[in-house]
Amino acid sequence: MRTILKWTFRIVLALVIAAVLFGIWKREEIARLMAVNSLFSEEKIVANFSNMDAAFLHVEVPRGNGPTSELPYGPETALPAEVDTWIKDRSVTALVVLKDGQIVYENYFQGTTAEDKRISWSVAKSYLSALVGILLEEGKIESLDDPVTKYAPALKGGAYEGATLRNVLNMASGVTFDEDYLDQSSDINRMGRVLALGGEMDDFAAGLKDTFAEPGAGWQYVSIDTHVVGMVVRGASGRSVTELLSEKVIQPLGLEYAPYYLTDGVGTAFVLGGLNMTARDYARFGQMFLQNGVWQGQQVVPADWVAASTVPSAPTAEGAIGYGYQWWIPQGAPVGTYMARGIYGQYIYIDTARGVVIATNAADRQFRDAGVSERNVDIFRLIARSVADGA
Repeated sequence: MRTILKWTFRIVLALVIAAVLFGIWKREEIARLMAVNSLFSEEKIVANFSNMDAAFLHVEVPRGNGPTSELPYGPETALPAEVDTWIKDRSVTALVVLKDGQIVYENYFQGTTAEDKRISWSVAKSYLSALVGILLEEGKIESLDDPVTKYAPALKGGAYEGATLRNVLNMASGVTFDEDYLDQSSDINRMGRVLALGGEMDDFAAGLKDTFAEPGAGWQYVSIDTHVVGMVVRGASGRSVTELLSEKVIQPLGLEYAPYYLTDGVGTAFVLGGLNMTARDYARFGQMFLQNGVWQGQQVVPADWVAASTVPSAPTAEGAIGYGYQWWIPQGAPVGTYMARGIYGQYIYIDTARGVVIATNAADRQFRDAGVSERNVDIFRLIARSVADGA
């Protein structure tokens, strides 16, 4: 009996030591995985969304050494009281409103400040779309109808075989991908764990094998499509998205603070939702698009691409919200009204006719509830009308 107890003790001790050593060896990966599991918890979500670099691998997007571009303050505008109720209901953390390029309303909530670099989530998709337009004009991408495998050969033999760049820009790849954020076993959450544990997003995308439709035959919002757009951008240019975005967009805009991307384990930018910057700097990007891609006299994004990417071109269902090339177009919106949208209430809303840009960040854990997205758009329309009428 003593011999059995002695060997049992030794085995248990060895297992404990092994567990401790493994925990030390993998402590960063374990910490990131724990951060993923508590990322959206009620008590942490606001702070988490302002400090994603504290928990995840990331890389700075250099803003360059140029001066900060002017984003002047105009006459302060009082927004309708209905907006105050919406701010509370939707757990808004930042709201910046521009009219004709001037800040007419700016406020921060729940302890956040103007310096907080807030996670964009899918608002980041619209930034990547801008790079596609730039590379098309430069001739590095020949056509939107090129197969994605032309620029990203690692995708050959997988679910993306046969899909074109236009298909993935439109979220019409036909690739099977479960985007249920509330299901821990969904594809989007499996992808999050790959990111947290230092895996490679390219491998994840290449490993997808199933489709539900032929490319271009139907529309389904599939965030991994945007990663494939990023693979095309990298393959066509021979450069990282971080380098390209810095040189082609961020530096010309003269942002106040250098943004950063979350990355996978090999430093590849998490282009489908990992961009972080301040609310004012999100507004700068929106204002540049409102001005047909021009910022302080420089054509940053081709005007033709601004026009083409922000109209409904995807095969969405009749009567549904429209989708372009990584931009959303609200139902019934006139040409020139469109938005970038991210989970938990991140938006850049652009109303070209009224000269209004709205940038908002939030930590809205009920963002998927029925009617919430439609209510957000109604509020943006109310703000745009109010600001324009008061100008």
